[in-house]
Amino acid sequence: MNILVTGSYGQVGSELIFLAESYKNFSFVFVDKDDLDITDLVAVEDFFSSNCFNYCINCAAYTAVDKAETDAKNASLVNVTGAKNLAIACSKNKVRFIQISTDYVYHNDQNTPFKENDLTNPQGIYAKTKLDGDLASLKYNTETIVIRTSWVYSSYGNNFVKTMLRLGKERDKLTVIFDQIGSPTYARDLAKAILDIISINPLKFNGIYHYSNEGVCSWYDFARAIFELKGIQCNTSPIETSDYPTPAKRPHFSLLNKTKIKTTFGLIIPHWRDSLKSCLKLL
Repeated sequence: MNILVTGSYGQVGSELIFLAESYKNFSFVFVDKDDLDITDLVAVEDFFSSNCFNYCINCAAYTAVDKAETDAKNASLVNVTGAKNLAIACSKNKVRFIQISTDYVYHNDQNTPFKENDLTNPQGIYAKTKLDGDLASLKYNTETIVIRTSWVYSSYGNNFVKTMLRLGKERDKLTVIFDQIGSPTYARDLAKAILDIISINPLKFNGIYHYSNEGVCSWYDFARAIFELKGIQCNTSPIETSDYPTPAKRPHFSLLNKTKIKTTFGLIIPHWRDSLKSCLKLL
């Protein structure tokens, strides 16, 4: 089984590199933007013509949520054009495509965990471009799985866990938002889930699925757990989103219903606190 991973130096891509040795039946090609410009269709098609793949996992994304508000062109190039180009090349070469997406596409007043067929209502450039990338992926390759996830962190790259560890050691006091609710996702768990799905090699390979770790918390709860597990003494207080304005709106409710991905592929998903412990051991 030959697998192409784009955006391989991001959080999920880095975890796929780490896990690669555990999947002996798979042969991986890991690329980043310096190796393959996914916004260039000719370059993408040439790359696929020169290689033989069974699966393509697109971990490449423009994820600077606030910066995207003033950099819409580049956000769209990566999140929409890039995803579309990969889907087109995959379709031409009979390659199954896995597109990683985000909870940001929903962002409405719903207060029950989002199911895959719930209405989308993206707020901001990042969310809109990710949704457009999802739709393009599904449109241009009939064998596409879109996996929407939330609150991703890892021992690689920049993320909330690393930021809290740094700030918790630098400051005696810290305020963290408490009125945004979701489920943290350990990138290694997501990467493993993707490879397990490929291992199953299901006959049906299309549609939207949700993946995050089990359990619920706020950013404030998440920060408190990080400090507790690492033994960091930092006086942490909850604040509202309105007390910490940002250029891009964040969804207040990001819980994802994961029944579909668990029942379809037989996945067992760890609780976010257990996965956080595993990640913190590496930091």
